This record gives sequence, C-alpha cells and structure tokens, in this order.
Amino acid sequence: MASPSTTTATAEQGGFSDLHPDVIKSHILSRLDGPALASAASCSPTLRRLSDDDSLWLNICESTWPSTATSRMRHLISSFPCSGPRAFFSHAFPIASNGGNLSRSQSPPPPELISAVDVHYKNDLIFTKIQETETESGWFRCSPFRIDLLEPKDVVPTAIKHPEGDEECKEMIENMNLSWILIDAAGRRAANLSSQRPVAVQRHWLTGEVQARYASILAVDGAHVQCAIVVTCGGAESGEMQVREVSLEMEDMDGTHLNGKDSLVFLQGALEGRKGTGRNRVEEGQRRYAEFVEMKRERKERKQRTEGALDVFCVAFGVSIFVALCCFLFN
Repeated sequence: MASPSTTTATAEQGGFSDLHPDVIKSHILSRLDGPALASAASCSPTLRRLSDDDSLWLNICESTWPSTATSRMRHLISSFPCSGPRAFFSHAFPIASNGGNLSRSQSPPPPELISAVDVHYKNDLIFTKIQETETESGWFRCSPFRIDLLEPKDVVPTAIKHPEGDEECKEMIENMNLSWILIDAAGRRAANLSSQRPVAVQRHWLTGEVQARYASILAVDGAHVQCAIVVTCGGAESGEMQVREVSLEMEDMDGTHLNGKDSLVFLQGALEGRKGTGRNRVEEGQRRYAEFVEMKRERKERKQRTEGALDVFCVAFGVSIFVALCCFLFN
C-alpha cells in the first residue's frame, strides 16, 4: 500500500499538474464551500497556493452570508489581517467560544459594532440585514443591551406555514438557520453569536406567535452569560407567517438583562477568544445551551436553599427573642 505522501504526489503528477491553474480555480475550487476549500488547501502545495486566492474566499463569504455582499462589507472583509476574506471566514464560521478562563480585556471597547444577520428557511433566504450600533454614548452603556433589527410595525413575509402543533415547531428547529456575525470594524475582528439552529421554539398559546431562540454562551472571569437571539414570527394560522422581530440581548445566570457596558465585556471576550474548527456547530451550540440551563437550575436551587435556611434562622431567632422576653417579663 502506498503511503499518503506518495498518493498525494501521484495524484498531483497525474491530475492537477495537467490542468491549467485557472481551470482548477474556476471549475473546481470555486464550487467548494469554506470547510471543503480549507481542507483542499492541505492536500498539496499547488492546491494550497490556489486556495489562498482572496476572490475565492470573498465569494464564499458572500454566498454563506448574503448580508456581506455590499461594497462596504467587501472592503471591510478584505482589510482583515492575514489573508483578508479567509481570516474573516475563520472568525465568523464557528460558533463564538471564549472559554471560561479569559480575564477581562484590557483593551478599549470597540466604538462601533456591526451586525451582519442572515436567516434561512430550507436554504431560502428570508431575512438579511446589516446594522451598526455605537457603543460610546452614555445611553448605550447604561441602558439594557438590546439590538433590534426590525421596527415595531415592520414585518417580513415568509413562505413558512403557521405551525399547528409541536411537530411543526420541531420542523422549524431543523430547517430555520440563523447567523449573527458581530464585527469590530476598528479592530478587524468578528464572532458568530448564533447557534445556527434554534435551541428552542415556542408557540404562544394566545397570540399564536412562534418564537425561535438561538443562543451562544459567553464567559469571562468564570462568569457565564447567555447571548440570546430571538426571531418572532406571526400571522394568520391558515396562512404563511411573517417575521416580526429579530433581536439580540444578553442575560446572566439569574435571568437579568445586562446593560451595554457589562455586555461589552463579554462581547469583547467573544471577539478576542479562540475560534473553533466550525465542525458540529449545531450540536455544540445546543450542548452549551443545555449546560447553561442546567447551571441556572442548580444556581436557583442553591439560592432557594440558602434563602430557606436564612428564613428558618430568622424564625428561630425571632422565637428565641420572644421566649426570652416572656421569661424576663414574667419572672
């Protein structure tokens, strides 16, 4: 049996070396997605050189995330250090992961955050938007952190049929994909804050609105928060639904919403933290969310036990004071 290096060399001598580089790039590499192109680059020196072409990676970014297909976004992506579009893809493709051992960043927070958001249903694009959020005003830093992509009266029509029960909601989990890339334009960094598929889908019993929740779990100095993305769809039960809300919020282990200043601490951690390989993003996002929910449950139980013990102590202390007072008065 031939060794891997011999096989690779033979394949290159008898295959790609016979093809013009433009043919390889235009008819083979241009048909690959990001992970496949990255894998192809490790197969041979020829493929590595051809796969580093910025135009290939820029096309992959735009096909993966249609929100990036604007002149400003193309310029921003191309300016990322170390190979531009390929670097952006490596930042934005994996789900955000900054680990629990990161310390609070010493660098100044970004003056502006850019959100590049795309929602697909069964591979059809149903919503895409670029939104800029300034982070330096007192209003942003002191108010609850929230990014809304739709105005209260805005709606986006879709081809999604209104679910009639739990089975249809489960079908939405399998087919509704969302990407929320947060970009620090000044620092040339990016992170994907979405779990790609919903971690939960709920149907309101009264209004009939369906709420799909996506999440990533961020941690700094051992403190964990949930970056929650909510897509709310509504409409007549006999027809097709409309997207009525696409929003991003941050909440801690107690369910309290963070303000802008505190949220920036965790978002900087996501931007500066390590990036995964991007494999099994759906399973990874659901696993982290399940772990976060379990930590919240354990924290709530500990808090209830502590409060219960404190209540018992207070009652016992009050009774002992009452008994002591009675003994003093009647003796």
